[in-house]
Amino acid sequence: MSLTNKQKQFLKAKAHELKPVILLGGNGLTEGVIAEIEVALGFHELIKIKVPTEDREQKVLIMDAIIRETKAEKVQVIGKTLVLYRQSEAKKIQLPRN
Repeated sequence: MSLTNKQKQFLKAKAHELKPVILLGGNGLTEGVIAEIEVALGFHELIKIKVPTEDREQKVLIMDAIIRETKAEKVQVIGKTLVLYRQSEAKKIQLPRN
């Protein structure tokens, strides 16, 4: 599933009020963290993840790994915060058509 620009704008507006539900710790990206992200995506569909690293390249690698492992759509990245969307079976968020 690929999001259109209109859908991304819609999700960015919804994500604006959200607080990060996942904060990566000192151990970085572990299987446990991926499992928590999976649970959060299944429950919320739209989540924010905080990646607290000063190394820009490492941050990009971690965010890419999260997107690849969870098969979620990247809505946006603001600083150290990644916004992800993955539609659940319940379809809690109704996306605009185009």
